[in-house]
Amino acid sequence: MATKMASKKATTKKSELAQAGEHLTAAAGEVGAAVTHKIEEMSDAVSSSMAKVKKKVMAQRDEGKRKISSMVRMAETQFKKAELEFKRMAERAQKSIAQAEKKLESTKRSSGKKLASLEANAQRKAKALKKAIERETAALKKSTTPKKALATKASKTNKTATKKAPAKKAAAKKVTIKRKTGTPAVRAK
Repeated sequence: MATKMASKKATTKKSELAQAGEHLTAAAGEVGAAVTHKIEEMSDAVSSSMAKVKKKVMAQRDEGKRKISSMVRMAETQFKKAELEFKRMAERAQKSIAQAEKKLESTKRSSGKKLASLEANAQRKAKALKKAIERETAALKKSTTPKKALATKASKTNKTATKKAPAKKAAAKKVTIKRKTGTPAVRAK
């Protein structure tokens, strides 16, 4: 009987051990399933948060690209405007320079013509004055010559009782020179 009991105890022990082993196996399986489930949940959560972060980063990147491209477009527009304004200013400056050069040439031509005209007028006036002065000196010479002759005759012949009236001076001719420029005329006596 002792053997029977020992075997009964052994079988019960085995069965308790087997049951405990089964329980441990089942518990290990459940723990493994729970750990696997938890890892999957964490993986899904990390993937989800990574997707969100990635989406947010991509959105920020896209917004940054848009801002940069907008700023580049704005800078290009400003550059084109400045370039166009510079070209316009350069054209205006060239036009004003050309006009100033034309005006300078015109002024040179007109002042050259005026100078030539003034020189011609001055030469004509000088000739006219010279002729007028020559006429006057000739007239004065003619008028002074008879006086000297009379004076010498009178001094030689103190016997004449009646004195002759001195000869009249030749009237000085007035020469008037007209100017084209509108300034007063020069008169010579």
